[in-house]
Formats: sequence, C-alpha cells, structure tokens
Amino acid sequence: MDPMNKPLLRVLRGEPVWPPPIWLMRQAGRYLPEYRAIRAQAADFIALCTNPALACEVTLQPIRRFRFDAAILFSDILILPWALGQGLAYKEGEGPVLPPLRDAAGIAALDPARVAAAVAPVMQTVRLVRAGLEAEGFAATTLIGFAGAPFTVACYMVEGHGSRDFAAVRGLAYGDPALFARLIDTLTAATVEYLAMQADAGAEVLMLFDTWAGILPPSQFREYVIEPAARIVRALRVRCPDVPIIAFPRLAGLMLGEFVRATGVDAVGVDASTDMAVAAEIVGPSVVLQGNLDPLALVAGGQALENGVRAILPVMRGRPFVFNLGHGIVPQTPIEHVTRLTELVRAG
Repeated sequence: MDPMNKPLLRVLRGEPVWPPPIWLMRQAGRYLPEYRAIRAQAADFIALCTNPALACEVTLQPIRRFRFDAAILFSDILILPWALGQGLAYKEGEGPVLPPLRDAAGIAALDPARVAAAVAPVMQTVRLVRAGLEAEGFAATTLIGFAGAPFTVACYMVEGHGSRDFAAVRGLAYGDPALFARLIDTLTAATVEYLAMQADAGAEVLMLFDTWAGILPPSQFREYVIEPAARIVRALRVRCPDVPIIAFPRLAGLMLGEFVRATGVDAVGVDASTDMAVAAEIVGPSVVLQGNLDPLALVAGGQALENGVRAILPVMRGRPFVFNLGHGIVPQTPIEHVTRLTELVRAG
C-alpha cells in the first residue's frame, strides 16, 4: 500500500483525518489471553522482547483483534540500558530491577559499542512485523518504533527500580549535575542510534516515551527533558528525515507548548490529566495531538467510557489528531471495552 494513504501517516503530515486513527499505548499486553499464552512460552520478559518470532506475534495480536491504525513494536523502554550493559531483571510483583547506577564508574562502564549486537533481535522483530502486516492484510496499518526518553530511562537506571517520586535520581541531578548530565548525554546518543536502527529496519514512525517528565520543575524539565529530546529529533531528521516523530512527555502540563516548539516533534501525546482543549490552545492549531482517554475510563466501560470519548472527539475535530489513551492500557481492561472504544471512535 502507498504509505501516503495510511491514516496515521496522513495525520502526522498534518491532515485532519476523520474519524481519527486510533491505537493504544500498551495495546499488546496482559489484558489479552493470546498475549498471556505467548508470554508463558518465554523464560522471562527480556527473553520475550528479544525473541523475534514471539515479539512479532505479540505485536500483531491487537491488530488482528481490533484492527488498530498502528502497530507498536513490542519491546520495553529499558532494553536500551540492558543493551548498554546494565543489569536488568523483571520480578513478579516488582517490575524492573536494575543495579542502581549512581557514580562515575557506573556510567563509565556503560558501553555504547555493544548496543547494536544486543538489539539485533529487536531489529529482526521490526522486519518481521512489517512483513507480517503486509502478509495478513493490514497494509493500511503503520508500524511505530519507540524508545524511552533519556530522563525516564535514567530514572530507572539510577533508582534501580520503579518509584513514586524517584528521589534518588532527582537527588543526583541536584547534587552532582555534571555526573547526571554525563548519563543523559550517554543515553541521548544511544537513543539516536537505537531509533535510527529501528527506522532502517522498517519502523514508519518513531515515538519517544518520557513517562516521568512531569516530576521535574521547569528549569530541570528544560535541561533533562526538552534539550535531550531536541537533540534526538535533530539527529533523526538527518538520519531518517522522512520518519515522523511522536513524543510523550507525560504530565508536562503548561510546559507542553514549550516542549513542542523547542523539540520540533511532529506530534505530542497528551496525558489524561490535561484537558485536550487546553492542550490544543497551548500547542497551536498545526501541531498533531495524540491522546488522552483515561485508561481507567476504559476499564469502567459503559457511560464512563462513552462520556470520556465524547469529551475528546468534538474538541479535536478539524485538526490533525490521533486517538489514544492518556497512559498505557492496564491489565484488568475488559476486551469488550476496547472493542466498544474502537466503535465509538470510528463512528466519529
């Protein structure tokens, strides 16, 4: 299929397609029984992410079931620190666990030279998914590659696990800004390479997830969220100039407009805490917005789901817009609610 006719790519070129294309963050995951069956075949989560056949299958599962307008590569934002040489494990009930990285020796031990070989299976997954979409009749479906943004990835690398406030990483940024900047620089350069490799392998759109951007005050938001994202975008414009870039600086709030202007991204994801009308006013009429249904409204279903969708669609009509959630789909989401969501969005 001519990529110029894919709904998501049309929107990312600035066309106000209606009804809008829809895909969901974490659309491949534990809420799907077919995912759980595949997950049981892998020794652990990293093994699943680095098994091209299984990761391809998982990526395609929600496309077969819901016919979303985009497939997003099944992987994880922490594959990059793992590829750089930091230890990583996923423990049941705990999530990701890494040896905390808090000194110059730890940062110096990160090895960008090993990334390409480590992520080679991920690139094979990208190639398999592109071929699979074509072979299974989903030629209009766009493939999205992604990476975690440097600040969010650094949060896990420094803290060693998830956190409510990431006090250790914020303490390092305040206490030793030169050291923290070195980590951000390392991650920024590695992220450019990782995303460019995905584009070379067949990803048609690239997305940058900065899940924890909103925990920073404005000055640090500019330094550790906006500036690295701007550097990544500038580099990717040279390496893969025809590949659109979506960023998701979660909880950016009033910084959203500055983020868009300074980074030059093609589209920006909006979290569920931000009114879409306000976001539209902040970023201006030409910027593509993506979002922002509360994932728990999707869990609730019924009138809550319908009200949530109907609060978003009229505000976004007439501008380039991608329907999505304000954060990732959660495991307890009923499948029939996702089906209903797609019906509501496609009815416009």
